[in-house]
Amino acid sequence: MKLPNPITVSELAESLSAHFIGDPDHLVTGINEIHMVVKGDLTFVDHPKYYAKALSSEATTILINKEVECPEGKALIISDHPFDDFVSLATRFRPFEPAQAMLGSTATIGTGTVIQPGAFIGNHVTVGKNCLIHANTSIYDHSVIGDHVIIHSGAVIGADAYYFQRRPEGWKKLESCGRVVLEDNVEIGALTSIDRGVTGDTIISFGSKIDNHVQIGHDTFIGKNCLIGAHCAIAGVTRIEDDVILWARVSVNKDLVIGKGAIVFAMSGIDKSLPGGKTYWGVPAEEARKKWKDMAKIKRLIREE
Repeated sequence: MKLPNPITVSELAESLSAHFIGDPDHLVTGINEIHMVVKGDLTFVDHPKYYAKALSSEATTILINKEVECPEGKALIISDHPFDDFVSLATRFRPFEPAQAMLGSTATIGTGTVIQPGAFIGNHVTVGKNCLIHANTSIYDHSVIGDHVIIHSGAVIGADAYYFQRRPEGWKKLESCGRVVLEDNVEIGALTSIDRGVTGDTIISFGSKIDNHVQIGHDTFIGKNCLIGAHCAIAGVTRIEDDVILWARVSVNKDLVIGKGAIVFAMSGIDKSLPGGKTYWGVPAEEARKKWKDMAKIKRLIREE
């Protein structure tokens, strides 16, 4: 998430009652969790296992719970509770705004767009031209909808990311401050849910079509002209490249890539990245021809017994 205005590391540290290491005039221009960081961002780390990853990332400010050597060109903010402080920054720079009406007063609706009765469109939402938003759709704050988009009844666009940290007293939520972006000519089926990014964007690219009852997790990227069948479940931080087809009830694990033009048959489970241009099937998903050959061999062995 980009900040509305850059802030110095000294100002930010003071607001957190923390001390910092680095140039006091060092600027923070955004906050992002580690998967989404770019230059100018602040990220957090609270476990030694991930110190090196955070310190060597594109992030130029690191909220950390131990004094370590500060990399050149970066700044550190030392905090006893980096996760909690990061959550406080998310809610500070993008606070929850209760709705006052079914159509937010700060929402922007393009010409030719039809919004059916009962649809909810939140604060700071942008909807493009010639869209059709069916009844009982919910579009949460800060979502961005392109031109010629169709969203069917009961869809939820921009619900919070499913992101929690275990604590002795229970689960601590990382409050979401990201967005959902639907590009032009996207269609979203009935009762589909697309979670917003934790701090970045969940993106459905140009021309992709999502069927009914699909779950798309936070910070996922779906490329152009993809087809996602009914009841698919796609975990967070997944990258699906252009022209991919996932038929019904495919389950996709987090943090992986499905390459351009891949086709995955119904009922498959994907637990690792898949190269593009091939057809897959099974649990775990493998190339379909190999899977069928393996099944034929097993049947032959059974018959021989």
